[in-house]
Amino acid sequence: MADRPLTQQRLRKSFGKIAKIVDIPNLIEMQRISYQRFLQMDVPPEKRETIGLQAVFHSVFPIRDFSGTASLEFVSYRFGEIKYSVEDCVHRGMTYEVPIRITVRLVVFDVDKEKGIQNIRDIKEQEIYFGTIPLMTEQGTFVINGTERVVVSQLHRSSGVFFDHDKGKSHASGKVIYTARIIPVRGSWIDMEIDPKDVLYIRIDRRRKFPATLLFKAFGYSTEDLLNYFYQTEKLTLTPKTLFKEFDAKTLRGQRASITVKMPDSDEVIVKKGRLFTQRAVKTMAQAGIEKVAILQEDLEDKVLARRVLDPKTGEVLYPANHEIDEATLEAMRDAGVQKFEILYSAPGTGGDSVRKALLLDKVESREEALVEIYRRLRPSNPSTVEVAKDFIDQLFFRPSHYDLSAVGRMKLNMRLGLDTPVEVKTLRREDILLTAKTLVDLKDSQGAVDDIDHLGNRRVRAVGELLENQYRIGLVRMERAIKERMSLQEIDALMPNDLINPKPVSAVVKEFFGTSQLSQFMDQTNPLSEVTHKRRLSALGPGGLTRERAGFEVRDVHPSHYGRICPIETPEGPNIGLIVSLSTYARVNEFGFVETPYRVVTEGQATKEIKYLSAMEEKDLPIAQANAPLDEEGFFINPTVSSRVEGELTIVKKEDVKLMDISPNQLVSVSSSMIPFLENDDANRALMGSNMQRQAVPLLATEAPLIGTGLERVVARDSGVTLVAKRDGKVVAVDASRIVLQHEDERKDRMDKQVTIYNLSKFTRSNQNTCFNQRPIVKLGQEVKAGDIIADGPATENGELALGRNVTVAFLPWGGYNFEDSILVSERLVRDGVFTSVHIEEFEVVSRDTKLGKEEITRDIPNVGEEALKNLDDSGIVRLGAEVRPGDILVGKITPKGETQLSPEEKLLRAIFGEKAGDVKDTSLRVPPGVEGVVVDAKVFARRGVEKDDRTRLIEDEEIAALEKDRDDELKIMEDTVRSKLITIVLGQEATAPVKKGKAVLIPKGQPITAEMLEDCPLAPLEALVLKDEDHSERVHELLEIYREQRESVQMSFEEQVNRYQKGDDLPPGVIKMVKIYVAMKRRLSVGDKMAGRHGNKGVVSCILPQEDLPYFENGTPVDMVLNPLGVPSRMNVGQILEIHLGRAAKSLGDQIEALLEEQKLDGLRQKMQEIFSSDADEVAGLTEQELLEVAGQYKRGVHMATPVFDGAKEDEITDLLSSAGVSPSGQAVLYDGRTGERFKGEITVGTMYMLKLHHLVDDKIHARSIGPYSLVTQQPLGGKAQFGGQRLGEMEVWAMEAYGAAYALQEFLTVKSDDMVGRTRMYEKIVKGQNVLEPGMPESFNVLVKELQSLGLEMSLIEEAK
Repeated sequence: MADRPLTQQRLRKSFGKIAKIVDIPNLIEMQRISYQRFLQMDVPPEKRETIGLQAVFHSVFPIRDFSGTASLEFVSYRFGEIKYSVEDCVHRGMTYEVPIRITVRLVVFDVDKEKGIQNIRDIKEQEIYFGTIPLMTEQGTFVINGTERVVVSQLHRSSGVFFDHDKGKSHASGKVIYTARIIPVRGSWIDMEIDPKDVLYIRIDRRRKFPATLLFKAFGYSTEDLLNYFYQTEKLTLTPKTLFKEFDAKTLRGQRASITVKMPDSDEVIVKKGRLFTQRAVKTMAQAGIEKVAILQEDLEDKVLARRVLDPKTGEVLYPANHEIDEATLEAMRDAGVQKFEILYSAPGTGGDSVRKALLLDKVESREEALVEIYRRLRPSNPSTVEVAKDFIDQLFFRPSHYDLSAVGRMKLNMRLGLDTPVEVKTLRREDILLTAKTLVDLKDSQGAVDDIDHLGNRRVRAVGELLENQYRIGLVRMERAIKERMSLQEIDALMPNDLINPKPVSAVVKEFFGTSQLSQFMDQTNPLSEVTHKRRLSALGPGGLTRERAGFEVRDVHPSHYGRICPIETPEGPNIGLIVSLSTYARVNEFGFVETPYRVVTEGQATKEIKYLSAMEEKDLPIAQANAPLDEEGFFINPTVSSRVEGELTIVKKEDVKLMDISPNQLVSVSSSMIPFLENDDANRALMGSNMQRQAVPLLATEAPLIGTGLERVVARDSGVTLVAKRDGKVVAVDASRIVLQHEDERKDRMDKQVTIYNLSKFTRSNQNTCFNQRPIVKLGQEVKAGDIIADGPATENGELALGRNVTVAFLPWGGYNFEDSILVSERLVRDGVFTSVHIEEFEVVSRDTKLGKEEITRDIPNVGEEALKNLDDSGIVRLGAEVRPGDILVGKITPKGETQLSPEEKLLRAIFGEKAGDVKDTSLRVPPGVEGVVVDAKVFARRGVEKDDRTRLIEDEEIAALEKDRDDELKIMEDTVRSKLITIVLGQEATAPVKKGKAVLIPKGQPITAEMLEDCPLAPLEALVLKDEDHSERVHELLEIYREQRESVQMSFEEQVNRYQKGDDLPPGVIKMVKIYVAMKRRLSVGDKMAGRHGNKGVVSCILPQEDLPYFENGTPVDMVLNPLGVPSRMNVGQILEIHLGRAAKSLGDQIEALLEEQKLDGLRQKMQEIFSSDADEVAGLTEQELLEVAGQYKRGVHMATPVFDGAKEDEITDLLSSAGVSPSGQAVLYDGRTGERFKGEITVGTMYMLKLHHLVDDKIHARSIGPYSLVTQQPLGGKAQFGGQRLGEMEVWAMEAYGAAYALQEFLTVKSDDMVGRTRMYEKIVKGQNVLEPGMPESFNVLVKELQSLGLEMSLIEEAK
């Protein structure tokens, strides 16, 4: 169903079978929400949560001095006023930012050192300017130094605990080495490993390893505590003759009986000697009440004491815990009279002996020794005492100021280790480290599985807010050091907080992050889709992430947990493949930074309307049905078993067991991939190219939405921010090419909300990629619009839908070899009608500075330049708008003072008589570079404050102010009209108690009923004196007029502020007097060498532009627009393009039928045809009036727009049915005739409408030629590349080719005068000037370089020239 009237929004015939459950969330909300949470700009200071900026300030403050006599505490922060709008910042090359002020409190203490008491002596509170912070625009971008940038979110390993093994690759023995790692957000990393000798070691911050038990003992655990924590124990009884083991069902099961065990009251054997204690045997023993089992002395060989053994008489320690038992030990214990002792139970699955071995290695007994030993190992150069060591260990793991696991780390630790510690505890606890070691030991013993680090439960997203939070903290920590030093150096009583705080380090860090960080990127603004995708991008690179070289195959690969979260298709080709990815369509990032995807909740086989967002960890072990599982009308699964995913594996599950269901078929892929119709029929590699190339499509001059879309075109256009979206309901009261004025109705008649919104459109502005950004209104005067409606199209959008290319008639057939190797044959019509014409805008900037030799000047008066070259410059020396310019033309005239030259006395005399001469200045004008030819569309002049403005600056200023005045007048007029209409409803028929006058004229007489005519012509100002007999009405009138007056003043004030901003001059960089920016627009027509592509990765280069009459044509004489090579389809397996072309044929033919019915004015037939096509919306079509029907049908004259959603699109039989109803062959093929001969082509040819894009690789930007130009300084060879105006390199293979041809003279010319023979070059020039064509080559400069290099190696080498 259409959610807007059909006349206002184009309807697409959709082939989707799956009902829409939930709308696609705003595509750039991840960026916006993250930054809002960071700033908390709209939250009052007292209500701010401890996140983002607030958390950073709280983590660094309070700052105490070294002696503890003063403390600087943070109270709150607030933001100042935004000085310039986004547009102003872009034009002026400034940063869109907001000033931030912090309130801090300096508390000074009196310290009584004997008693250790602090008394507050003084408190000073002050608000301090704390620099500026860049603001995010509504589109999710930042404007930094006038350019729009995007901060890409980073995908990195989350904090928490991770278990892994090396797959037996580290050690020569091939033994698998297990490791555990605890990663905090801030603080020391702990690594544990079990080495090939089965000893548990720990490393702190990747330093030298030491036995893990050393750290455990430093935490206060004894050897006995550790053995009893890591191992089970068995209790033994020792008698003079025998040994007994206490009966314990857990430990006994699985052991072998060393003596036959019988029933206590009979000779019935339970377990024979040498046999295993089975579960049944153990159960029988328990029932029989057996409390102990006899064992042999040999059974205790290699066993270990679990607790120390004390002498019963003296209390001395006979043997410590972890002592290995042998015969002597047992004898000594018998002699001492020991009756009971405990040993460690060792069997497979009980943890191995890595902890016991570590205890044997650690060589310390007490906690104090352990502390000192660890300190000595980590800080070898510092003297160690117990207090220092204890403080050091505390600081390493247990102090919030130095160690921060973060809420995410704590949550991950709890989940992995099965703890329930509160999320607020962000430091480690002793139990965490111990439990990590226990889990690692169990892993080694084959209990549990290692973690998969590529699982999305172990990787999280750091969005812009968190990235900036980390940078801000770095800046504050730098500032903290400086504050502490100042507190100790100066007399604290005399200081105020602002004497201590210098915000420069913080501002510098923020500036550096936005300017140079790998994650702060120049926005890809080629078209709206590329903008959206750039903001939804996730990168594994960047600070704290991976590097391209080190990233292996596993990290780059698609992982089952990516389903619905990260797109498996869209990623760059090349070294970054898999490291830079895109969020899927419905995915969002939760507060912990994990990517979530929505599912429908399924209860007892019924899919409900309830939606749940789950992260990869939360969906573990839950069976998830696919979105296309058949459901009945109630939402119950039709089939008894359902194909589902569990842990990424596909299984068949009973319908009652299904817990969740996918929400939509396209939740799997990203926005860009969702724009490809018939994606399900394309090979993955080609789909990747298709989604990447859509982002390179250049916005065309005449846009056209695809006939065959996927239904997502409107969503992308709306969320990209290039279209204008109405913020409130309203009515269009004025519309022209550059602005739209909306008037809003009030909900209540006597209330005055903001009455009017003026939307100013961007006209022909330049994007980051030099493409043209232009908006066009798509609403009519008097039209009613709803909030959220698109009221103006932007670049590459049409009628509120994304339109990256054009629909063209394409035939698949070979044509004279011109479409060999993916070449494309194009009709001249496409060039003539400007179908693929695009506009590109180049920006040129010139700056006049204050130099040591004097001021540079922007002027028309340029030395040694003829009048012809100055014809397009105005009196100020700036090119006029509309001038057509070519390479070498002057855009802005500028002269620079030359260095002083020594003058002869005669010259001095002449200079004194005739004044200054032009020789003192040189021409440094801005000229058009090679390859640029176009029309000047805009010029902007910025002058420093206090510098007199030239005529051009004043003219531009006046135009800007006139536009502002127009906006102000319109707003005031609408406000006045609204107030007047409201007044009429209040006072109509009321009587005034006193007459209302203006001067002597009576506007409203006393005692007469007030009529509408009286109020129509009456100004509003005198009505403030109106007093009615009805006091209630009188009060309402005055209230209304009071609100009106306030609003009027507010509008006027805002206008004056903006005018003032234009008039007062600009903030320019130091030393700059004036800056001029010139914008030149170039038309780029389709030409041979341009790269084009479809949406299925079918790319090619235009090889030939043919006259229309030579192209293949249909039976009715219509020629095709483009001919593609059919051999490009089978091997590439992108069959989607064939389905698209068939459906496109049907869409175009249906459009032709509608056009014919419109021309014949057969309204009944037209309505019937429309109902047949839009069968799902037939009722709405039936309800249209005749005028509306004609209006709606008119949209489909060039073809019926269709939507074939990804994985839920049109099937083959639907396409053939549509082809039949459109009156063409169901095969989708047609008979074509050769335009050159008029003969029919053999067989039928696949032909239809395909959506083709022109990509940003344009031949006009790449073509380049050089005759003379710059040379390299050392080698004297021409430079390379278009930017340097360089030459083509003639390399060694080309020299071989010349040698093979025997072209000796040509080769000599290439290697000498055309390259680096300086003398020969000059001689050649002179000869050509004289008209003598004789080659006299000299010595190439590169030979001299070679000689010098050999000489530098100490080899004497010189060239001996012999006379001829």
